[in-house]
Amino acid sequence: MKKLQVLGTGCKKCNLLAETTVNAATALGLEYTLEKVTDLQRIAAFGVMFTPALVVDGVVKVSGKVPSVDETKKLLG
Repeated sequence: MKKLQVLGTGCKKCNLLAETTVNAATALGLEYTLEKVTDLQRIAAFGVMFTPALVVDGVVKVSGKVPSVDETKKLLG
């Protein structure tokens, strides 16, 4: 099971990244948990300077933008 985390304070792009991540994970048939991390100290602990960001199994895969569903599928694979 993959652990997916969307880092962001709840902005429009953060919500869009969460939606895109769910769509990509569902399309791939992944088993996953999704956590939205909104606490700034926890976000900073990942070394992320720009949100939203996507973390897969503890590794930051993208930050500062919302990738397409197809791009997100590649990040999750």
